[in-house]
Amino acid sequence: SCLIELRSWEVHQRTLNGSQFYTYQVCNVEEREQDNWLRTTFIQRHPSASRVFVELKFIVRDCNSFGEGTLTCKETFNLFTSESDADVGTTFRKGQFRKVATIAPDEITKRNEMHLNTETRYVENLSRKGFYLAFQDIGACVAIFSVRVFYKTCPATVKSLAVFPETVARGGEKQVLREVSGTCVENAESEEQPRIYCTLDGEWVVPVGQCQCKPGFEEAEDSCRECQPGFFKADASSSKCEPCPDNTQRLNPGASFCPCMAGFYRAHTDPITGPCSGLPSAPKDLEATSNHLPAGKLLLSWNPPEYTGGRDDITYSVLCQRCESFECKPCGEKIRYDPASMGLTVTRVSVSELDAHFNYTFTVEAHSGVSVLFSTFDKNPQTIASMRLVERDSTSLSLSWDVSPRQLVQSPSVHYELAYRKKDNKLDVTTYVVLKLERSSVKISDLAPGTAYLVKVQAFSSDGSSGGSSVEEQFETLSDVILTSAVGGAIMLLLVIVILVLCRRRSNSHARQGPEDAYFSNPEQLKPLKTYVDPHTYEDPNIAVLKFATEIHPSHITKQKVIGAGEFGEVYRGILKGPGRKEVAVAIKTLKPGYTEKQRQDFLSEASIMGQFTHQNIIRLEGVVTKFKHAMIVTEYMENGALDRYLRDHDGEFTSYQLLGMLRGIAAGMKYLSEMSYVHRDLAARNILVNTTLECKVSDFGLSRVLEDEPEGTYTTSGGKIPIRWTAPEAIAYRKFTSASDVWSFGIVMWEVMAFGERPYWDMSNHEVMKAINEAFRLPAPMDCPSAVYQLMLQCWLQDRSKRPRFGDIVSLLDKLLRSPDSLKTIADFDPRVSIRLPSTSGSDGSPFRSVSEWLESIKMNQYVENFTLAGVISMDQVLQMKTEDIRKIGVRLPGHLKRIAYSILGLKDQTSTLSVFAV
Repeated sequence: SCLIELRSWEVHQRTLNGSQFYTYQVCNVEEREQDNWLRTTFIQRHPSASRVFVELKFIVRDCNSFGEGTLTCKETFNLFTSESDADVGTTFRKGQFRKVATIAPDEITKRNEMHLNTETRYVENLSRKGFYLAFQDIGACVAIFSVRVFYKTCPATVKSLAVFPETVARGGEKQVLREVSGTCVENAESEEQPRIYCTLDGEWVVPVGQCQCKPGFEEAEDSCRECQPGFFKADASSSKCEPCPDNTQRLNPGASFCPCMAGFYRAHTDPITGPCSGLPSAPKDLEATSNHLPAGKLLLSWNPPEYTGGRDDITYSVLCQRCESFECKPCGEKIRYDPASMGLTVTRVSVSELDAHFNYTFTVEAHSGVSVLFSTFDKNPQTIASMRLVERDSTSLSLSWDVSPRQLVQSPSVHYELAYRKKDNKLDVTTYVVLKLERSSVKISDLAPGTAYLVKVQAFSSDGSSGGSSVEEQFETLSDVILTSAVGGAIMLLLVIVILVLCRRRSNSHARQGPEDAYFSNPEQLKPLKTYVDPHTYEDPNIAVLKFATEIHPSHITKQKVIGAGEFGEVYRGILKGPGRKEVAVAIKTLKPGYTEKQRQDFLSEASIMGQFTHQNIIRLEGVVTKFKHAMIVTEYMENGALDRYLRDHDGEFTSYQLLGMLRGIAAGMKYLSEMSYVHRDLAARNILVNTTLECKVSDFGLSRVLEDEPEGTYTTSGGKIPIRWTAPEAIAYRKFTSASDVWSFGIVMWEVMAFGERPYWDMSNHEVMKAINEAFRLPAPMDCPSAVYQLMLQCWLQDRSKRPRFGDIVSLLDKLLRSPDSLKTIADFDPRVSIRLPSTSGSDGSPFRSVSEWLESIKMNQYVENFTLAGVISMDQVLQMKTEDIRKIGVRLPGHLKRIAYSILGLKDQTSTLSVFAV
């Protein structure tokens, strides 16, 4: 109903799959010079939608089905568009329309059959209030079933506690991402405003800035909720609420800290998140000894206090008084103390310069970080802090309780009265049994089995003053049945443990090598110096990190510049300056805020793996930071970065001999890993790092990594993701990863290196790659690749993994080639029609490309577009007339680039007639 017929298009009713459809169709194949147009009504544009999609459903008849009488017949039609700020009605001028695309069917309708095609194109850079679509037929037999016009949006979402509104996807070739600002959810905040990008396909990517729950709140799904009573969170972070520490009060929900209980304190230097502590009790067993010492000298010694208040910063001070005629005065400055009289951390001190015939009184006091708060203490009688069950059986209860440390300091001679009764006492008068005790623990005997008792304790000081009683608490004796069951259960548990231990020893005694692992039967591989240990076999992965990696203090690390981003966070270049060591350049992998414990363990597992390897061609681990808030992995710094990008940036600058030296280093590193029984699984040029001396080192040992930049780069199975282009067929089909599958991947790396970072299998889809490999297709030899090197690649790609060479064999062969450079002079056959992929679309002039820029982009040489334009080479006809000297004259100097462009032109022309022209 929205289409307006302009010429020769007619409305027809059709039946497809049992349903009736109305279509616009045209079929003037027996007439010359057809130019039939069909235009839509005015389509209003959403103000933010600068890019719209057009989905067409149509059928096209096969020209061969009309016989020989047709004067003209096409199998394509054209899509046009025109923008306008108002509806122009039925007015139509072809000059106002611009072409969007040529529409060609995937399936052509032949006699007695019908194939419905669906094609989607997009119209971008729209800026006016609305637009028209038009369809031009120039001689096809075509029927249009439906036209659907739509734009894409990124849906409203919450990411990292930030709310982002629904956003229309828009942009063009130069702007593929739209930045969108968000707001933090309630009770969350952020140092910088959260942002995210909306792609042209309506997907959110690359969130920047993270909201974190405020103090007193923790993350719960996509919101922040209050900390529960008894829990707190002191700062705005992604961490969870923590239980209130020892000796603190449990407050209402939403606590940002837990205040100290009465009688307990935090020192000024104590963190607000830490426990509270009390005063230490008095030192014990003070003794003064003068035997075998000079006159006027004695030695004081004592034992530490029984109660330290929960602190380890205990110090001592010694006070001296000299008594004469029933009067005591301070000893004054004459007396000498060794090592000191204040701030002692030892439990002995030597006192000298004492006068004869005088009485001296020495007092030793214990202090801690909270002793300075003593002046704020009240002098009220003390109470019992808490009571707990130590042990119980069917007839007795063993209990203990804590006393406020103030009582211990002010009145060391404390005694207690404990009262208890049965809970089910039905008498009108409550009867207690009262015990008087000198210690803060008791065992109550002669109790009834399976009975609940209520107990309370009261403390009395030496002067007879008492504190309030403790809260009456309930404790229950065990019943005889429970006791018998417990004993029986313990016996059964012991038997189960014994059986499990015997079974495990028996299973460990069996040989672990199966027939499918015959690849590893080489005696050299069965005698490694040491064997790789999977950190995930540890019950606590943190133990593996401590065992295999060195802990580094963050103060020894200086971050300088962000050089990349990984799955877990940014990667920095920096400096490591350890005690007594020179400064060294390092790469620093960081863990982004908001991580889960599993993400932290996965992040550090790479360090646990890397720390086990010591080889010049394996990236070296300097250490880790795990004991501080921001975890880090520190490795040696490789100045030239990833091998694939480095080769692309220096295409054609290295000789085959230099490239072979790089491959030899990679093979040596993989030989070392295979001897340690480690399978890499993701060996690719992007995971090889290069330093300034062109030494290559294997990296990326993470087990939970993003395998490729684009979603199509991995093949997902129930077991995880696989990098299809680098993975052996048995690993794709059966997830059989072995050192032999790593050899297959090494063959792909060889191809990448010799092709200067070219993408394996070019623009083929993953499905096409798997199908081609299963049909015995192998990558062709790269340009100028030595024949011996290409033959080694083919050996690495043998379907039978047991016949592939081992890494030890590969290293030996590469060494042999490097010792005989003449062996590299024989070049493998190169077919540019296969090695340089050409697009299947054709321009209107019949050439494989519509423009010079399109051709250069297809061979990854689009940096030379301006060179061709300035030289006046603006059509593909001119390109096909160029010779090697012409290419050099327009500014293509690098040998590799010169060869790539020349061979591409060779692939476009008749190879046999132009081979001599393009001898480079």
